[in-house]
Amino acid sequence: MAVHDDCKLKFMELKTKRTHRFIVFKIEEKQKQVLVEKLGEPVQTYEDFTANLPADECRYAVYDFDFVTDENVPKSRIFFIAWSPDTAKVRSKMIYASSKDRFKRELDGIQIELQATDPTEMGLDVFKSRAN
Repeated sequence: MAVHDDCKLKFMELKTKRTHRFIVFKIEEKQKQVLVEKLGEPVQTYEDFTANLPADECRYAVYDFDFVTDENVPKSRIFFIAWSPDTAKVRSKMIYASSKDRFKRELDGIQIELQATDPTEMGLDVFKSRAN
């Protein structure tokens, strides 16, 4: 599975310049490559992010999660989310699962990975507990 250059470019912008809150990636089967599907503005919220994940299709996503530590220090963590809802087609789930590690290696700087099959597995509470 090829990775479009735009995927790496937009990820670097998120990581270094913080110009995006999140990126949603889609595998284009006909072209056999991963493409950027949606970019989230820095002011967008976690709710905006989850609204951009289709309920019945797989996606990869990166989310820049800001939080404050117990010591009152502002920090951020870059999450990689493999979104594979139970209602997605089996073929799609297999393609996303088999391409995930290779795609993730292309994005240098991911700190935490989540695998989610329904919204509760990537709730804000999950982000908070994994970020510390």
